[in-house]
Amino acid sequence: MDEVNVIVLAAGQGTRMKSDRPKVLHEIGNAPLVVHAIASAEPLSPARLVVVTGHGAAEVGRAVAAHAPDAILVEQRERKGTGHAVMQTRAALEGARGDAIVLYGDTPFIRTDTLREMRAARERHAVVVLGFEAAEPGRYGRLVTTGETLDRIVEFKDATDEERAITLCNSGVICADAGLLFDLLDDVTDDNAAGELYLTDIVGLARAAGRSCGYVTCDEAETLGINSRPELAAAEDAFQARARQAAMEAGATLIAPGTVFLSRDTALGRDCVVEPNVVFGPGVTVAPGARIRAFSHLEGASVGPGATIGPFARLRPGARLEENVHVGNFVEIKKAEIGAGAKVNHLTYIGDAAIGARTNVGAGTITCNYDGVFKHRTEIGADVFVGSNTMLVAPVRIGDGAMTATGTVVTQDVPEGAMAVGRARAEIKPGFARRFFDKLRAARAAGGKG
Repeated sequence: MDEVNVIVLAAGQGTRMKSDRPKVLHEIGNAPLVVHAIASAEPLSPARLVVVTGHGAAEVGRAVAAHAPDAILVEQRERKGTGHAVMQTRAALEGARGDAIVLYGDTPFIRTDTLREMRAARERHAVVVLGFEAAEPGRYGRLVTTGETLDRIVEFKDATDEERAITLCNSGVICADAGLLFDLLDDVTDDNAAGELYLTDIVGLARAAGRSCGYVTCDEAETLGINSRPELAAAEDAFQARARQAAMEAGATLIAPGTVFLSRDTALGRDCVVEPNVVFGPGVTVAPGARIRAFSHLEGASVGPGATIGPFARLRPGARLEENVHVGNFVEIKKAEIGAGAKVNHLTYIGDAAIGARTNVGAGTITCNYDGVFKHRTEIGADVFVGSNTMLVAPVRIGDGAMTATGTVVTQDVPEGAMAVGRARAEIKPGFARRFFDKLRAARAAGGKG
């Protein structure tokens, strides 16, 4: 096949969302809707990706650039319909060869395989439209067909009663020769009930010019568009169900799937186990054989093979755990590398740090990495024993095979094999506690503070 070019329409305000944010920046699976739409076309290796922005153009542009830095951004300053939106991409697609596919930034579930079917149909037709059989056709545009040929698309506002009885509906997704697309758009008019330039009118114009038009169908769920908060919630449910199913089919065990929340880019290895009530934020990779225990939250982290995380653990961005690491309950790790076989099991914060292989970090340990202005790094070598309730005041380094005594505040480097002790000496006062409380009780009996 010739090259393919992709146009994503992302200019709408989405007034029904009741939001100050552009509609396409609302998220499912911790990724903006427009990113899902772009991602569906990425396996086709588009020669050019053009995103049409409008409401909140700068904000949408930043989100697109973060995911697809090579995307071309064009702005639709006036909203005059889908046809007008596509026309804004003419300069960006000047000289483009092959097909152009038009997608929508608020329609996140179109499958790549569906787009491939549309491209295959393009070998037989000049214009191919994606349709679906609607359980409740409502106000969708209708596909008027004769056999395998698409005669025209009629918008609900302009449809007759007979046309409204058709259940084959228009998704809005179109695939056409890039040059032909703009030639046809030049002849589109706003002579319709909405006074807009409809992209769908190119079908009738192509047919009038003697060009063949066809259609491909998909499941209605693929065409789900997001226009309101309830629809956003329904889309999140649908996304989670699909993501969980895909993870399990790929070999991960989800003990209570309905309680696990995944992101669009969550990667779970074979034979890893995810216990109930785990949340995966963006950017998490879990290697084969790892176990994520209940009520843990991971984001921007990688977990090595055979590692155990949680329960009640938090891995923040930059956490990199090698094989067989143990991270236990109420432990938080941020921007830190944890070496193979190391253990950080209880009530601990490790931030801006590196911990060597087989090191044991005792309960209540804290890397004091922030001085109020700058972050500083802690480096702990291999085979180190960090005593419980150790405060590591960064920047500081603990050498291989060293140890810290319980309750120590470490403010200077500890050489290899050395022991750091930094705590006040305990003073024992015999009988003091008994005398002290006897005195307080006597005061209360005499009418003192109670």
